[in-house]
Amino acid sequence: MVIVSRRIQLRLIESTDLEAIHNLHLLPKVAEFNTLEIPENIEETNTIITSWIAENKHRPIKNYTFAIENTSNKVFIGLFGLKLGNKKYKRGEVWYKIHPDFWKKGFATESLIAVINYGFDTLQLHRIQAGCAVANLGSIKVLEKAGMQQEGRGRLILPLASGWSDNYEYAILESDKRPRYI
Repeated sequence: MVIVSRRIQLRLIESTDLEAIHNLHLLPKVAEFNTLEIPENIEETNTIITSWIAENKHRPIKNYTFAIENTSNKVFIGLFGLKLGNKKYKRGEVWYKIHPDFWKKGFATESLIAVINYGFDTLQLHRIQAGCAVANLGSIKVLEKAGMQQEGRGRLILPLASGWSDNYEYAILESDKRPRYI
């Protein structure tokens, strides 16, 4: 399964992505606002992605983990997740990690818009939500550019390496105006 946009494609991760994912998780800049700590070794990363790969194989998929790749040269840009909730509520939650070499170039926003459109158009979701540490200004910009609206603030909910952090809650509804492409 692949979601294609103008400059990127999101494909389900594979075991061959281990080294790229491990290298991404080792970067302190990437880990700063993430609750997943820097892995001690590649075996720890392998344990994490093995469960993600297994979840990608369940049908229907309820927890997608994608590798983000540049369509022109297949360079690994980052990871993107979409976790579906109870079918009755037609809700999904997204997360992403972008390699710092690709920050401020629109790849996160393009990935988010592509997944939002997939969620509404293909999966027939009603609501897609995301959380974001209040100090993560880059992600706040990405979420808002993709049409998501801030709905609230969870107090001291994120256990980050720097300590407990407040979290902004963002969401977009199927009826909201949204960018179709970037």
